[in-house]
Amino acid sequence: MRTTYIVTYDIADSKRLRRVFKTCRDYGDHLQFSVFECQLDPREFVLLESELKSLINAAEDQILFIALGPAEGRGSRVIRSIGQPYVKWDAPCYIA
Repeated sequence: MRTTYIVTYDIADSKRLRRVFKTCRDYGDHLQFSVFECQLDPREFVLLESELKSLINAAEDQILFIALGPAEGRGSRVIRSIGQPYVKWDAPCYIA
């Protein structure tokens, strides 16, 4: 079964950023600067996560995997991260 993931990243070094971008491009659709939508089976997910882990500096970079549920439907969202931990922002956003 394929699952839809939003993969988003914050990479501190431009060389690592290019490598992460190219790897994500191989697995999914580029949505925004650092955001991809990937429909992956469990084996592909493990491969992508492993490749990305080998490219980043875990002390400086962050990659989030947001599970949207089965590719043919939607399920509950689960957010996993590698590198820096995911921190939920509860503060409101103000646009001036």
